[in-house]
Amino acid sequence: MNRPKTPSRRTQTKPDWRLVIPLPMLEAGLLLAWSSGFIGARFSLDYAPVWLVVFWRCVLVSLVLFPFVIKPLLQTPRTVLLKNAGIGLLAMAGYLAGITQGIALGVPAGLAALFADLLPMGLALLTAGVLGQRLAWPVWVGLVIGLIGVALVTQGALAWGNAPIWAYSLPLLGMLSLAVATLWQKSLAPSQRMGLLPNLWLQCAVSGLAFAMAQGAQGSLAPIPGTGFALSVLWTAGLSTIGGYGLYWLCLRRTTATRVTSLLYLSPPITMLWAWAMFDEPLSWQLAVGMATSGIGIWMVVRTEARDALPSHNPATSPPGKSA
Repeated sequence: MNRPKTPSRRTQTKPDWRLVIPLPMLEAGLLLAWSSGFIGARFSLDYAPVWLVVFWRCVLVSLVLFPFVIKPLLQTPRTVLLKNAGIGLLAMAGYLAGITQGIALGVPAGLAALFADLLPMGLALLTAGVLGQRLAWPVWVGLVIGLIGVALVTQGALAWGNAPIWAYSLPLLGMLSLAVATLWQKSLAPSQRMGLLPNLWLQCAVSGLAFAMAQGAQGSLAPIPGTGFALSVLWTAGLSTIGGYGLYWLCLRRTTATRVTSLLYLSPPITMLWAWAMFDEPLSWQLAVGMATSGIGIWMVVRTEARDALPSHNPATSPPGKSA
């Protein structure tokens, strides 16, 4: 009689690489990739209009990702596509449009960057004021200290320009657009969430349409022949979009929105280090002091949220065989 074959080894499922990579490594990559966007924007200003570069970076990302996402996109319900498309418009088109258009109207780049760096505070205010979620007082203190560090770093770049008064609200609105998109993304039910690459493709596709209309109203959508324009698009598409936004959404799936956005307080000093390495811009003592100050604030936020995330001692959750 033939005995049924018994597998000698248990079937092992392949671990999810997103959970295998330590969160601090993902956050370090996020800081580098997010900061690269400001460097890419500065580099591209010498070769093409801002709207043209962001349009083609969206086109390039959409073309590269399309073969990998077409199947899951066809299997996604229409309502899920619409919700994630709305998040993409706020997170990418709204954020980039507010900051770049403000600079184009005369808002100094340093001041626009400072408004963009208010994201952790804006998110915390929306969380507390709109959603009614309480944040521990050390988190608020950490956010304020981190903001002071950002102000120290960007102090030398802050100045009032000749832009219309209303133009100064555009970078602030761009920051709030990303904050709303972040909260919307975090509040989605698991059944309403898309995979990382399909979601990124959808965001680039809808944002590309928005940037096409903005650039089309001012000039041609044709790419500008030349190495400078090509490098600008490649840099911002690869590092800033796939790297920056991809790691941003990935980190949000692993931890809280407050922790992820507070890390972006380190984006200004890292951006200045990029500028020093690439454009030979001088460094100052304010950079080191501001970076250290922001680091203290971020440490307070991360430490408090990690402590609050620890499960409370509950007899019902005690391991079998151990009394409470």
